[in-house]
Amino acid sequence: MRQLLFPNNPQFWYETLRSMSHIAYGGADFGEVVSTSERIVEGDYDSWHTEWLATADRVSAEAEKALDAGHTVSARDGFLRASNYYRSAEFFLHGNPCDPRHEHAYDRSVACFRAAAALYASPRIEPVRIPYEDTTLPGYLYRADTSGTPRPTLIMHSGFDGTAEELHFSGALAAVERGYTVLTFDGPGQPGPRHREGLVFRPDWENVITPVVDFSESLPEVDSSRIALLGSSMGGILAPRAAAFEHRLAALIAVDGVYDLGQISVRSIPGDRDEAERLLRAESAPELDARFEQIMAKDATARWAINHGMYVMGVDTPRAFSASYLDYTLQGGIAEQIRCPTLVCDAAEDEFFRGQPEQLYDHLTCPRTLMVFTAEEGAGAHCHPGAMRLSLARIFDWLDDTLTSTR
Repeated sequence: MRQLLFPNNPQFWYETLRSMSHIAYGGADFGEVVSTSERIVEGDYDSWHTEWLATADRVSAEAEKALDAGHTVSARDGFLRASNYYRSAEFFLHGNPCDPRHEHAYDRSVACFRAAAALYASPRIEPVRIPYEDTTLPGYLYRADTSGTPRPTLIMHSGFDGTAEELHFSGALAAVERGYTVLTFDGPGQPGPRHREGLVFRPDWENVITPVVDFSESLPEVDSSRIALLGSSMGGILAPRAAAFEHRLAALIAVDGVYDLGQISVRSIPGDRDEAERLLRAESAPELDARFEQIMAKDATARWAINHGMYVMGVDTPRAFSASYLDYTLQGGIAEQIRCPTLVCDAAEDEFFRGQPEQLYDHLTCPRTLMVFTAEEGAGAHCHPGAMRLSLARIFDWLDDTLTSTR
C-alpha cells in the first residue's frame, strides 16, 4: 500500500495506518488521525508524542463533558478513541531506560479504556486479574450476555508492542459480536506487567497460557471444550509455542505466523548461523556491538525496535536483545507438537516476518490452514491494518467452522 502520510518514513506510516485500522471498531476517527499526523514532524519521536498526546487530551476532555451531561454513548465512544490515541502517544517512548513520559500516557490509555468499558451495556466488559505465579496478569473479560451460558471462548494476546486495550479494536469486539466469550490479557513483557511490575518476556509461553486457561475454565461463561487462542504479531510465535504444550486448546490462530525469531537476529551478521549465534551470546564481541550501533544510526525502525526490545526483554545492550531472540523458536520439533486445528495468517507485504508464516505452516502436523491477505485487498501489511473487518471476518469464519466441527 502506498504511504499516504509520512512518505519518507515507513515506520511512522505503519503506526498511522495501525491507528486508522482501529476506526473499524471505534478506536479512531479518520479526520482526527489525519489532522494529528499533519502536525507531526516526520521522523521526530518527540513531535509524535506531543501531537498524539494533544489529540488524546482533547478527545478525552470531550468524553468527560459528555459523561457529565449524561450522554453515555458519546462518552464511551470518546473514551475509546482517546485510549487509542494515548497508546499511540507513548509508542515510541520505550527504551532502556524508558522515557518517563511513557507512564502518564500509558496510564491515561488504560484509564480511558476502562471508562469506556464501564459504559458498555452490551457486551459486558469487565477488567480482570488472572492469577500468575506470585502475581496477576491484567486483562478484560467480554461477556456476550448476562445469562452465564457457556460459550465458545477466545483467549487473545498481542505481541512485541501491543496492549490488551488495543485488542478491543483488533478482534475482541468482533469476536463477542459473533457470540464468543472473550478473554484478553497482557502477559510478561507486554505493557501492563512490564510497566507496573517489571516483568519481561519469556520464551516458554506455555507457562503463561496454562494459568490463563485455568482461569478461563473457572468462568461459567466459558465452554472449556471450545477454548481457542489467538496471538498477534510476535504473539504469532508465542501462541503456537504455548499450544505445543497446552493441549486443552481447541483451536489456534497466529496473526501472523512466526517460526523463528532467531532468523531476525542473525540476518545482518556475516557468516553462518552457528557463528552468528556464538557472537551474539559471547561475553565480549566489540566488532558486532559496533555493527549494531551502525545499524541503529542508519535505520530508524531498527533503532526503535532494538531500544524497545531491550526494554521488554530486560537487557542492557542491542546485542543482548538480539541474543534473546534466539530463544524464541519453534524449531527442534516444537511446532510439530501442536495438536489442535491451527490457522496461520500471512500478510503478502509483511515488513517484519515475511516468509515465516509459510515456515510455521510447513512444520505443522495438526489440521492446518494458511490464510494469505494481499495488498490488493488493502490487507497486505503486517497484521492487516487497513482491512480489519475483512481480515477478522475471514479469521472468525474459520474459527466458527472449526469449533463447530470439533464439537
